[in-house]
Amino acid sequence: MSTQTTQATDPRTATTIPGFRGELIAPGDPAYDTARAVWNGGVDRHPRLIARCRGSADVVAAVRFARERGLEITIRGGGHSVAGLAVCDDGMVIDLSTMRAVWVDPVDRRARVQGGALWTDVDRETQVHELATTGGIVGHTGVAGLTLGGGLGFLARKHGLTIDNLLAAEVVTADGAIVRAAADENPDLFWALRGGGGNFGVVTTFEFALHPVGPSVMAGPIFWPAAETTDVLHFYRDFVAEAPDELGTVVRLGTAPPLPAIPEQLRWRPAVAVFSCYVGPLDEAEQVLSPLRRFGTPLIDLLSPTPYADFQCALDEISYRHGWHYYWKATDLTDLTDDTIAVVADHAYAAGSPRSYAAMFHLGGAIARVPADATAYVGRHVPHNIIVDAAWLPEEATQHATTEPAWARDFLRALEPHRAGSVYVNFLDVDDGSRVREAYGDAIYRRLAEVKTSYDPDNTFHRNRNIEPA
Repeated sequence: MSTQTTQATDPRTATTIPGFRGELIAPGDPAYDTARAVWNGGVDRHPRLIARCRGSADVVAAVRFARERGLEITIRGGGHSVAGLAVCDDGMVIDLSTMRAVWVDPVDRRARVQGGALWTDVDRETQVHELATTGGIVGHTGVAGLTLGGGLGFLARKHGLTIDNLLAAEVVTADGAIVRAAADENPDLFWALRGGGGNFGVVTTFEFALHPVGPSVMAGPIFWPAAETTDVLHFYRDFVAEAPDELGTVVRLGTAPPLPAIPEQLRWRPAVAVFSCYVGPLDEAEQVLSPLRRFGTPLIDLLSPTPYADFQCALDEISYRHGWHYYWKATDLTDLTDDTIAVVADHAYAAGSPRSYAAMFHLGGAIARVPADATAYVGRHVPHNIIVDAAWLPEEATQHATTEPAWARDFLRALEPHRAGSVYVNFLDVDDGSRVREAYGDAIYRRLAEVKTSYDPDNTFHRNRNIEPA
């Protein structure tokens, strides 16, 4: 029995990719504008060709085709990069967005995940077995981008970063080869993939360790009036310093979003919130979280037993909606000193758009127990980091497109004396290219450059937080 390899052809450009069975989308195609759109609606780029892949063989064919023709290459997983790294002008987008399968082995507690999957896909399949792995705080974030940059999420203090749970990866390299990276196979590449971003190839499959989680966790936000921000942050600093690893928290400073459970009169009101997720027993959660719930005069307390998968995507369409315009600035913090808290309280509510906010992640726990050189992630011993997220509606561009980014930059400048000298690479925006070395530090950057030289000496994959070959 013989088989015949088909070729995909785009009649408008007479483009044929040998061996490609996916979908080719070019300018003029009815699907083109939808296919080139990414999460950040402020990104408006026009690729020459979008190669929507069905599997690894399509990725190999697309990489080889683009290299032969000297086309710029970008890789689209979830398309969630604030800088719009998934799409380019006049090049090729290798689009994995239809490669979203998740296979779960509940006995060995492992999951195999295709490179175009979103975290909602992973949580949906793993929670059937009451299992999970660290997966960010937004359901429609892509697995690939979050993982390759490190992977912060509510489970990180208990179970480590996403990269700490990565067991293996299948990678299409710049020469069109398929290689496996794991602790015992191409270990240099495996090290680099865990934090080094999309510099080394196209990851078509990830394999993760899973942990018992849920199905219900004690989770949700507590909101206080903005006027109580300084007091809340002082209390929070001491509270989380003694918190068990089972408790993951994120502080959000902005306005109360229009969650269904928030009364109309509180929506869009300036407020500070602590979002918590406790992954231990529910009776323990009540005891651990009781001091936080009793503090101050909360506007509303939404902590309750909640399905983990639901909590992970609770804000997807409320605060992180596709198509809004976004601009980020971020830094790791030395600690939440009184002076740091004063800067945060002074700047957090100065944004013009009610959709803008700042968020602080509490780190430590299992993150800090991994040796600093075990992966290409720098901020192992940072206690907190902060992201300043300017956000506005597309129709508000005239009003906010200049003022909101200026607010974010001013906020970051004010934090300068309190910065730890590092930054989470996944939080870098389009104008942060010069901060790549800050994200890695000199020693890790040099090691990443050596791996880059081995696997991508021509810097084929450079539309990213680029590590240049040594």
